[in-house]
Amino acid sequence: MWTSILLAVGVALVIVLGLAVVHVRSLFRGPDYARLPACYPFKSEAARARFHAYCDARARDYPPGAEERILTTAYGPTFVRTCGPADAPPLVLLPSASASSLIWVANVAELARHFRVHAVDNIYDVGRSVNTRPVTGAEELTEWLHELLGQLEPDRRVHLMGLSFGGWLTAEYARRHPERLAKVVLAAPAATFLPLPAAWAWRAILGVLPPRRFFMTRLLVRWMCKGLVKRNDERSRRLLRGWVDDALIAMSCFRFRMPVAPTVLSDEELRSLKPPVLFVVGEHEVVYPAEKAVARARALIPSVVTSVIADASHDLTISQTARFNDEVVSFLLGPSEGAARA
Repeated sequence: MWTSILLAVGVALVIVLGLAVVHVRSLFRGPDYARLPACYPFKSEAARARFHAYCDARARDYPPGAEERILTTAYGPTFVRTCGPADAPPLVLLPSASASSLIWVANVAELARHFRVHAVDNIYDVGRSVNTRPVTGAEELTEWLHELLGQLEPDRRVHLMGLSFGGWLTAEYARRHPERLAKVVLAAPAATFLPLPAAWAWRAILGVLPPRRFFMTRLLVRWMCKGLVKRNDERSRRLLRGWVDDALIAMSCFRFRMPVAPTVLSDEELRSLKPPVLFVVGEHEVVYPAEKAVARARALIPSVVTSVIADASHDLTISQTARFNDEVVSFLLGPSEGAARA
């Protein structure tokens, strides 16, 4: 009898493991882009409606009169929020991973006083942009971005600023298409200068376990947002709740897609960055030691300005909003050549 039971358990385990392997391999293959479901990349039409309603409510904090557009690209329709004077210098904003153009809500009003701001929902991420072709790495992402910038500002070089994953994408684009850029801002770019720590991976994995709000807040958001946690005032608590709400609504509405992993740029790649670069990072950054990343940037990037923002971590754009905005505006509106090192 025990032999039969053990045999049955063994067969069941083999079947479960086989199904798990098939499932994981299917995640790496991605969807059939020739036959995408009408609701892609959402789980259902109801999920699409729920996510769009949530974003519409969050967008009320954008400056009045902000224009919302969907531009057609070879990689799929791309959603952009535009505000600021039409004749002001153009500034394109790229969000962090698993975030949309709404990640810039705290910054965009001040930036739009000085620039024509185009805040983008990245292709192949949460938001209203929809990839209709496979996206596996920097090559596809920079091709998409190059086409998009050509539509947004066909006759002008742009300032390009990216946060976290968007910072890595900004650096990748800058080394491939320097002719399209005036200046770039790398805001706490993921990887780029140093590898991401193991804590990033295990916190992200455990942070999606149920109850999701509890684990995400405790293991991931509070770890990344030490500046807001330290301040612990009503605004900081509201912003922390917003980060969690944004992540939870995305996880509940979007199909899983294998993420693109940001990479560390080689010495040669960093030396090749031609546009003036501002590298701004929080004093208590958790994705790498701020001082080591700054040292590598100074040693390798020909025209770099660095800024370490006190009492900030990966949340630097919202925990120290005024200081961050001031640094960005001052750099972008300053002299184009011969930038001094900070």
